[in-house]
Amino acid sequence: MAQKIRKAMFPAAGLGTRFLPATKAQPKEMLPLVDKPLIQYVVEEALHSGVDIIIIITGRGKNAIEDHFDVSFELEKTLEERGKSDLLETVREVSSMANLAYVRQKQALGLGHAVLTARDLVGNEPFAVLLGDDIIDSEVPCLKQMIEVYERYDGAPVLAVQEVEGEAISRFGVIAGEEIAPDVFRISDMVEKPEPQDAPSNLAIIGRYLLLPEVFPLIEQTVAGVGGEIQITDALRALAKRRPFYGYRFKGRRHDAGDKLGFLQATVEFALKRPDLGDAFREYLKSLRL
Repeated sequence: MAQKIRKAMFPAAGLGTRFLPATKAQPKEMLPLVDKPLIQYVVEEALHSGVDIIIIITGRGKNAIEDHFDVSFELEKTLEERGKSDLLETVREVSSMANLAYVRQKQALGLGHAVLTARDLVGNEPFAVLLGDDIIDSEVPCLKQMIEVYERYDGAPVLAVQEVEGEAISRFGVIAGEEIAPDVFRISDMVEKPEPQDAPSNLAIIGRYLLLPEVFPLIEQTVAGVGGEIQITDALRALAKRRPFYGYRFKGRRHDAGDKLGFLQATVEFALKRPDLGDAFREYLKSLRL
């Protein structure tokens, strides 16, 4: 029987250079998508998937993330005195939503290095890794879909994949494998950012991973690349050669919120789905001379 996925880690120590100057003094993860910061969407996805413990990997200048999920006594007192009970409830929901632990990544040296930083907090358990750049809008949380695959295949590791066509494939890690069930692929290999003509498939890895603790020593053996960064792809390739490893083509729409255009598109789509904003915002968009 597969061991329960209790812990999820969120690498959040990156510099967010694609959003400068907005991220000069605030974390990229705290950029608001309508009225919630990006990281809250991903944390909520993990919680709605049955995860109990949230591990956030922070770095210098990321204090706003901890403050966001902490209790704000002054704000709560002010809202209570002013009779703004709906806002007070919203604020309290954020601070009470999860058991959070933080670990410091002193230098942003790649995803593999970030995952390794949280090794002691994970212990000898399977765990999830969610990247805050990838906001996934789906009826069933993407991570929950992946956990169902993980459980179906006896606790094997699972990566989320999506179809990407043309030149864009070169921005992703790409899997090679065989479809063994609808939307489930047995991975035989993976290639990091291949040229389109060299890509083994059109299935790109996106920012959701279900991994086993045996990946940690494989990351330790990974040689640092450009800029001293330790990426995770080589460790995942080695893991796929040792044991069954699956890719899952999730159901839902992914937004690349780490890209300016993707962030704007996500903002529009999430705003249109809001009961309190959607109708008025839709009428506004119709009024634009495009």
